[in-house]
Amino acid sequence: MNRDRIEGSFKQAKGKVKETAGEVTGDAKLKGEGKADQVEGKVQNAVGGAKDKIKEALDR
Repeated sequence: MNRDRIEGSFKQAKGKVKETAGEVTGDAKLKGEGKADQVEGKVQNAVGGAKDKIKEALDR
C-alpha cells in the first residue's frame, strides 16, 4: 500500500465527517466541502491502486 492510498482513505474519512457535520448543522457549504473531499480521496486512492498494480507488474 503506497502513500496515495493512505492519504486518499484519510481524505475520504475526513470528507464523510465534514459532510455529516454539515448535515447536522445545516451548513450547506461544509456539506459540499465534505462531498468534494470524499471524491478527491476516491480519486487519489484509485491512483494509488493503479501505481500498486504497475509496481507489481514490473516486479515480476
